[in-house]
Amino acid sequence: MSDSVKVLLVDDEVAITDSLAPFLERSGFAVRTAADGIAALAAAASWRPTIIVCDVLMPRLDGREVVRALRQQGDWTPLILLTKVDATGERSAALDEGADDYLSKPFDPDELVSRIRAVLRRSTPGAPPLSASDRLVAGELLFDRRSRRVWLAGKELALTPRAMLLLEYLMGRPGEVHSRDRLLSTLWGFDFPASTRAVDHRVAELRRVLGDDAGQPTFIETVQSLGYRFVARVSKG
Repeated sequence: MSDSVKVLLVDDEVAITDSLAPFLERSGFAVRTAADGIAALAAAASWRPTIIVCDVLMPRLDGREVVRALRQQGDWTPLILLTKVDATGERSAALDEGADDYLSKPFDPDELVSRIRAVLRRSTPGAPPLSASDRLVAGELLFDRRSRRVWLAGKELALTPRAMLLLEYLMGRPGEVHSRDRLLSTLWGFDFPASTRAVDHRVAELRRVLGDDAGQPTFIETVQSLGYRFVARVSKG
């Protein structure tokens, strides 16, 4: 995959671009850098990157404004946001606005490479990602993201807010394995409990409400020693 992948790395911290750009190049990507959002939009228009990795907190134009500007132009280049702000509301808002993924600083560069490859595997060039769709459909399961309502076989389901958020995240990224730590960090943020059992409890809630068998899952599969994966085929409603 990486032979033809062009990564636009956007960050106002020179120490980060100077260390991260060579690492991404060693991982097989072609890399260009930009120091702020204005430069990022210019580079996106002229270079046409395969994917953009963009800091959130930057002068002139921040990362979320970059996302909004690109999406308003109809540009659905996959984009991963980087930030030191580890708050669930911040991440949810950014994903709702059209970012494909979110990574909190500091992070392992290998994790970023894994995220880049995962985002590109689920992306269709030029098309909005599943995670940006108003409605997600998997068989008889329907998730309406605008109204925050879920139906199964025409019957509306009652879910706790955290279980709703977890289902939305998994459905928007089908086929990917998500570790418990990753789900805890992404969906719970700084306010998460000490144990990843919080994730297990919400998965158990989803399975109970969905009537999903952990042994022969229709929707959520447990991947031994790794985490969880949404196994049903998901389309835009």
